[in-house]
Amino acid sequence: MFTIEQINDIHDRLGNVETLVDYLRALHAIGVETYDSYLTDGHSEYFGKQGHTVTSPPAHEKLSVAETSNRENFLNQMKLSEQGKSTYIEMSKGLADSGIEKWTFDTNQMTITYYDKAGSEMLVETIT
Repeated sequence: MFTIEQINDIHDRLGNVETLVDYLRALHAIGVETYDSYLTDGHSEYFGKQGHTVTSPPAHEKLSVAETSNRENFLNQMKLSEQGKSTYIEMSKGLADSGIEKWTFDTNQMTITYYDKAGSEMLVETIT
């Protein structure tokens, strides 16, 4: 069973855009199957086999997530992030303002899915 210390170590070594594939593979290797990261405060919930879960502490101050999602604004925020024109917290604020509540990484499928407050999938990306 994985621990938050193992996850933090992997994140410290590989938690950036350039090494995202390696990051997800390393999480998978320790048993993380999926994890949800919440825009409200940046905490994440990691899920493994047999119901094993680990929750990280908040990563930033509380953000308010818009009640109604705005797909166009969301996609613009994603573009800025992909171009390196926003920091993690700027991206988080922009996504929250766009109504994004969380994203989910799936280490089996190698995908990231963004969800709004209603639980609707706003975007699914394959990580390659």
